[in-house]
Amino acid sequence: MIQIYHGDGKGKTSAAIGVAIRAAGRNMQVLFVQFLKSDDSGERKVLEQIGGITMMPCPVELDFTYNMTDVQKAQASKIFREMFDHSVRTALTSNYSVLIMDEIFSAIDTGMISENEVYNFLTNAPTKLEIVLTGRNPSKKFIDLADYVSNIVKEKHPFDKGIRARVGIEY
Repeated sequence: MIQIYHGDGKGKTSAAIGVAIRAAGRNMQVLFVQFLKSDDSGERKVLEQIGGITMMPCPVELDFTYNMTDVQKAQASKIFREMFDHSVRTALTSNYSVLIMDEIFSAIDTGMISENEVYNFLTNAPTKLEIVLTGRNPSKKFIDLADYVSNIVKEKHPFDKGIRARVGIEY
């Protein structure tokens, strides 16, 4: 089945982490791909210690997409396409039960990954593979395709007051 956690609220990645931990607790193999997060994210330190969870972080530290120059966006796009291709090949050729693509919708929304390519993968993915997608602004065709959809809505967030992400809480 396909699960989507989207919206402007905090908790999309946390929901995906919950799926990963639950699956690993049942001896399932999980591939957890993080498109906009490097290996500095706090959750990685714990998830890497759990048997059955393979982490695939973004290989470089990237700024928020709205702060990137056109050159940085082009570089990020190349990295994201390579990550997507590698994660799909890995999930399809290895013994994974769950594929999590954290922040995939943000990469699609900014034009760094082809929406059609991701959609085609989802419509042709093996039925034995549970797929979890997170990020902002999934298109209606993804919402329609998914089996689970949770829209996480922000009502308040410290960022609105200029408070930056805090170690151990937001990353």
